Amino acid sequence: MLAKRIIPCLDVDSKGQVVKCINYKDPKTAGDPVELAIYYYKEGADELVFLDIAASIESRELMKDLIKKVAQNIFIPFTVGGGIKTVADMKELLKAGADKVSICTSAVKDPGLIRKGAYKFGSQCIVVSIDVKKNHKKNNWEVYIYGGRKNTGIDAAKFAKKSEKLGAGEILLNSLDRDGTNKGYDLEILKKISNSVGIPVIASSGAGNPEQILEGFTKGCADAALAASIFHYKRYSIREVKKYLRERGVEVRL
Repeated sequence: MLAKRIIPCLDVDSKGQVVKCINYKDPKTAGDPVELAIYYYKEGADELVFLDIAASIESRELMKDLIKKVAQNIFIPFTVGGGIKTVADMKELLKAGADKVSICTSAVKDPGLIRKGAYKFGSQCIVVSIDVKKNHKKNNWEVYIYGGRKNTGIDAAKFAKKSEKLGAGEILLNSLDRDGTNKGYDLEILKKISNSVGIPVIASSGAGNPEQILEGFTKGCADAALAASIFHYKRYSIREVKKYLRERGVEVRL
């Protein structure tokens, strides 16, 4: 059995600071990205995700210098996303120290970018980040782009399958309904997508305590759990979460 992964997430604003939002709104400063990256690396994080949350909206390049500083101080897999539009953008981030690239808006607008990236760098390098929100009238989850600002009307489960076929190596599933709420992951759509694709799915948005992370694995069938505020504000440490999971039969790297 593959070990389940615990992945802290650094949502970085245009000022280069880590922030935390609720439902993708009202960002509050949570710290310096380099300092937090080092702290999480020493704490035993399995991977680290760095998302430039305003790059797509502001149509600008990612902060390559800041990404390079983070990469130089950690020795675990490092995923970077936000504002990636071309294979050339991917190459620049990999040169800056990223191990994987995460594409969201561009994957929806230009699905061929998934295939091009996978062909150039390998599927293991391409993470498709899907922002979803439930449509209660249709009883399904739809894909949003531009940081949760625009609904595409695309069915999330179908898009996840399409991303896999195009060469994505992982799916990062973000819930607009649960983001920053600490109410737990959206287990229904998490399980649906986890069971419909053959690539790893990372649960994201809503983790508020170790019990909810456990549910992401046991009820949501996720392969990895991403969390932010519970770690940023030191409500729980990564070590505490992993110890809790191990005691309940979940295979994790201690």
